[in-house]
Amino acid sequence: MSTPARRAIITGGASGIGAAIATRLLADGASVAIADPDERALQSWSGSPSVTCLAVDVADPEALEDSLPVVIRDWGGVDLLVNAAGIAGPVGLAEDCDPAEWARCVAVGLVSHFLAARLVIPVMKQQHDGVIVNIGSTSGLFGVGLRTAYAASKSGLIGLTKSLAVELGPWQVRVNLICPGSVSGARIRRIAEAEAHIRGTTADTVEAEYVAGQSIARLVEPAEVADLVYFLASPAARMITGQVIAVDGHTETFHLPGPPSAAH
Repeated sequence: MSTPARRAIITGGASGIGAAIATRLLADGASVAIADPDERALQSWSGSPSVTCLAVDVADPEALEDSLPVVIRDWGGVDLLVNAAGIAGPVGLAEDCDPAEWARCVAVGLVSHFLAARLVIPVMKQQHDGVIVNIGSTSGLFGVGLRTAYAASKSGLIGLTKSLAVELGPWQVRVNLICPGSVSGARIRRIAEAEAHIRGTTADTVEAEYVAGQSIARLVEPAEVADLVYFLASPAARMITGQVIAVDGHTETFHLPGPPSAAH
């Protein structure tokens, strides 16, 4: 690639981390396709001539099969897939979680990454060039109480990423996983509020706990994740594949939800 990503697909790119990644790539002159079910959030991108908006459920294989290949064909190839899709999932003890909500969290946060990857892989193999970046979480590295579905989906991405890196290395296609810590934004606030309600404390207290065990004790900014995506997609990272890279200020000890009695 002459630039880090001339043609990039971003799942879950309409808002949050995905939007920061789209903004970073667009600033470098890339063409970007954003696949996201949030039609309202997609509207903010509709005025850009360099953005293709795909209002699709990224966990629906048929929806992706009807949309991504069309974009790839129009572009004549694809350089970068960023799987940023994910949802918070249920917040609560495992025995109290709705199985349907649990499964949906895994479908969006893990299965969708596979579904999108399988559509770009044949093209990248043919090109002998391409990059896939999955967006995970430090939750997948450590596990986290009260969010088993989310942590399970993010742990699964480690195996998916490393296995794809093994399969695609002979074609010079690289696959890496970025694991952000707690990222600033509306989602982390909603999660903190939900956990605070269960534990009988405040959202501010929960947020403070999220970063207390970090060497750099603050929330991650979405743009900091986008910067790493940009690097991993560039020729400067041409020998980096199969890696799990945390963007978390270095987690020394991980957040715990308090003793069992506090979570009932």
